[in-house]
Amino acid sequence: MRHGRLSKIRVLAQPNTYFPLTEVSSVTEFSVASALQNYINSDHPSHGRKIHPLILKAGIKPNVNISIKLLIMFVKSSCLSDARQVFDELPRRTLSAYNYMISGYIRHGFVDKSFDLVRELCLSNEKPDGYTFSMILKGSTSGNAGSRLRCTGREVHAQILKSNVEGDEVLYTALVDSYVKSGRVEYARRVFDLMLDQNVICSTSMITGYMNQGRLEDAEDVFHKTVEKDVVVYNAMIEGYSKSVETAKKAILIFIDMQGLNFRPTISTFASIIGACSLLSAFEIGQQIQGQLMKTELFTDIKIGSALIDMYSKCGRTDDARSIFDSMPRKNVYSWTSMIDGYGKNGCPNESLELFDRMINERHTKPNYVTFLGALSACAHAGLVAKGREIFECMDRVYSMKPRMEHYACMVDLLGRAGSLNQALQFVMQMSERPNSDVWAALLSSCRLHADVELAKIAANELFKVSGESRPGAYVALSNALADAGKWDSVSQLRELMKARGISKGTGFTWIGTDAGLEAFHAGQSL
Repeated sequence: MRHGRLSKIRVLAQPNTYFPLTEVSSVTEFSVASALQNYINSDHPSHGRKIHPLILKAGIKPNVNISIKLLIMFVKSSCLSDARQVFDELPRRTLSAYNYMISGYIRHGFVDKSFDLVRELCLSNEKPDGYTFSMILKGSTSGNAGSRLRCTGREVHAQILKSNVEGDEVLYTALVDSYVKSGRVEYARRVFDLMLDQNVICSTSMITGYMNQGRLEDAEDVFHKTVEKDVVVYNAMIEGYSKSVETAKKAILIFIDMQGLNFRPTISTFASIIGACSLLSAFEIGQQIQGQLMKTELFTDIKIGSALIDMYSKCGRTDDARSIFDSMPRKNVYSWTSMIDGYGKNGCPNESLELFDRMINERHTKPNYVTFLGALSACAHAGLVAKGREIFECMDRVYSMKPRMEHYACMVDLLGRAGSLNQALQFVMQMSERPNSDVWAALLSSCRLHADVELAKIAANELFKVSGESRPGAYVALSNALADAGKWDSVSQLRELMKARGISKGTGFTWIGTDAGLEAFHAGQSL
């Protein structure tokens, strides 16, 4: 008899078999529980779904243990409706049942449903534990959480303290991450400093939070205090440094140190370091990184290809960018956009527009807002007014994409450069939304180009209304337009107005590549 029961358990536990109906009557709670546990621990828990109807046919009323195992199996199999049915039929809903159901909802993006269960749990005789709170925090910071739920970190923290829940590494890590993602880095740091074991995941969250707020010294402090570093914490530092030209060189140094410690760069590492090379116009370093990438499987990744195209384009090396583009086995909208924009910004408008047409008509790839901006900019540099209008109008007509302010500003620049200043003004006046400073600045720049002082005054006055103090360049542009027309009295009056309003023009400088890297040089400064 003992051997007979073991054979029944084996039958239940085999993924590709079913339980014979003739033996249903001899199924026991022990054999069912064992079989369910085997499926839960297997790589294919969904194969255990056949057990549930067999239990019902055998007339076995599942106890709490079997019901919980069924619940876990359905959650792991992504069968949330079945899991919820089991949960709802529980004679007594335990804390573990709540936790499994809540985690299942959160992992599959049903954050609102998980929070409904949390409220139900709080009204029951059960009390949330550390795992429950960590799930709530995880759900509140997920991409599927609404803005209201993303600010629940402090409320959860207060409940943790009131409930006297003993915090562990998982809970504290979730709390730090929640505070960081809601922008409350100071609160995150307080929790971080209270942790006895500051793990690398928490350190990475803190570094990311500080970097996002530009607090480099605090990020560096956390990084240096992290004893056991991994590639992810290095990536956080490299990504943070690579966002600014002033710190991009540090990103390269960290990248070198990381490899010296035998950490293998990931796709995120390479994407960030290529971005740093773009900011520094350091194509020689970019070429070395490309050589390193060519020895790995990452070289054919779309993200890496697009980053290399962008880097070479910003360094003025469109031939190298095109070589990368042509060698990519697969391309997406970002790859096409990087190459289209790169051609446009390097004075190759015809190549840019040719690629734009090929992307739409041959490859049938849907452009995004940046793609249209690059194509419109290319039309402006080439003086192709009719083509620019066609592209602008097809945004809404063909792709149902409402043009943004930057697209309107680009159209004004296109019309203005072509000398159609009255058309540019009419275009601005017919905008469905109130023009912002970029639109008026584009018109003002065109007025100076074509020496239309009267229209320049109109554009400048509107620009002053929208953002007078935040754009001192508007005053300088109007002053230059008046000076070009020989209206020196008006120039003097405008400069007096600037002094009265406390507006001063920033000192001009240029970036120059030296042996020490990219450095800023001001007018009159010696090399």
